[in-house]
Amino acid sequence: MTSYMWNVPEPLDTAEVEVTCGARIILRRHGNSDGPRLVLSHANGLAADLYYPFWRLLASRFDLILYDLRSHGWNPRSELRHQNIATFATDQELVRRGVERHFGAKPAVGVFHLVSALAALHQESPGQGFEALVLFDPPLYPPNGDAQAAEALWRRLRTQARFRRDRFATREEFAEDFRRQWMFELVAPGIPELASQALLRTAGNGGGGPGGGGYELRCPRLWEAHALQYAFAYSLEPELSRLACPVKVIAGDPTFAFSFMPSTELEGIVGFEYDFIPNTTHFLPLEEPAECAATMVEFLEKEGFA
Repeated sequence: MTSYMWNVPEPLDTAEVEVTCGARIILRRHGNSDGPRLVLSHANGLAADLYYPFWRLLASRFDLILYDLRSHGWNPRSELRHQNIATFATDQELVRRGVERHFGAKPAVGVFHLVSALAALHQESPGQGFEALVLFDPPLYPPNGDAQAAEALWRRLRTQARFRRDRFATREEFAEDFRRQWMFELVAPGIPELASQALLRTAGNGGGGPGGGGYELRCPRLWEAHALQYAFAYSLEPELSRLACPVKVIAGDPTFAFSFMPSTELEGIVGFEYDFIPNTTHFLPLEEPAECAATMVEFLEKEGFA
């Protein structure tokens, strides 16, 4: 049992953005509203609040705008057929415009992880409107990489999502289930309990407890799996000439099987500024939040964004 619990503070402000196909995304503002702006999102199946141990380290210095992918976190559920990376990319552009409309225009850096990082790289003009992108373990492979192994990993993640347990009698039961999953073996203390707050909502009829009630995943398992259905098509390294701003990649340990970027061959990241955090997987912001924050801030300072 962890000796403490993370408590995500209430936002300074919130705003709602309507994105494609009638979906709605809730923006939340934290941190120092006078500081340089960071726009942050998360990995598939998770939520921005789950990254609190990471982004709290930035709050005294940066104007933090958080948003969840459609059908995740604070957002209402939208149609299953639109749950894909192409739609996430379009949503991201509309979110960027919404941030300026609601919170004022100023330079911003996009900070994205896994699927939201893929979305950032597959817009019509990747990085347009951002001063820089910081991407945590984006699942990219060079055209001559091991495509078969990469596709097998996507298939494994998709299958796991489809059969994920999605109803729980208590939040404590969810935290224990989260803690036992192999992919979350290295997360920092308190993350399973924080996940029970960020990833669950009160269930409708037929919930986890006797006679109904209990809790269910905010992002349903079929929605999580659907987002990964064609993910491999977005995993090839983008043309670097299309990038409209500097890009920093902070990856999991390339010697670990469960990290995406790069591979042990560095040819897949030519043109990106690259670092990795030792002894982490592709969930590195949840495993070593202080190292991730320090590595990111060092890049921002060097580029004059902090």
